[in-house]
Amino acid sequence: MSAVGLVIAGAAGRMGRTLIRLASVDPAVAVLAALEVEGHPELGHDAGILAGVAASGVGLTRDAHIALVPGAVLIDFSAPEATLAHLEAAARGGSAAVVGTTGFSPAQQAQVEALARQLPCVQASNMSVGVTLLSEIVEQAVRRLGPAFDIELSEIHHRHKKDAPSGTALTLARAAARGRGVALDEVGLYGREGLVGERTDAEIGVLALRGGDVVGDHTVYLLGPGERIELTHRAHSRDCFAAGALRAAAWLSGRPAGLYSMRDVLAGGI
Repeated sequence: MSAVGLVIAGAAGRMGRTLIRLASVDPAVAVLAALEVEGHPELGHDAGILAGVAASGVGLTRDAHIALVPGAVLIDFSAPEATLAHLEAAARGGSAAVVGTTGFSPAQQAQVEALARQLPCVQASNMSVGVTLLSEIVEQAVRRLGPAFDIELSEIHHRHKKDAPSGTALTLARAAARGRGVALDEVGLYGREGLVGERTDAEIGVLALRGGDVVGDHTVYLLGPGERIELTHRAHSRDCFAAGALRAAAWLSGRPAGLYSMRDVLAGGI
């Protein structure tokens, strides 16, 4: 089977360079194009050299319309506005897409879902195999433990992360809410301050911490009478996110239009 052609958005950024580095040793994929914003100082530079590997012959470009051709797969971990523009170009060009961008507003997420009716798209707040499995474990654990156990989540990220709580924390909180048979929008509580009163039975608490260079730590606390369970995932590097995204890109080849999750990608086994 021929390698799947990739278009990497934000190619000069941390995730973009990680994706290009891992793709250089993955026979299932090949980088066709590397995108950056207009005016970026690295435009025209070789994507492989920027990623710390051998020259790829692919220079950074700002023209998504030329890069997103039929059969190619966009991988985008950039920002909501940029991702939506890239998805529109992918839909017009006949490409597929893997979206790891977080921080979409409800209206922007609705745009993602509308565009996914025109192209095959995997969207996940966290592309790692571990977090995908953890979300399933959390849902099952909450369902089996029942209402006697309170649910709290904490997450830690580097000081430069712009959105809070993280998309991964929200994914895990939604998994917990599904396990309890409720909607997170109705029970989610994001931080506490002041004289807030006793904790209610229904609420799912989420706390975001920021500092240093933490790639991403997430812990779900299931707190019951006389005991507690802590389910934790720690990302030691961005490689786990990039590896999952590359796996998703290869999986998308030949899929019909629609919005898929990492659970779909891993349905055949870890």
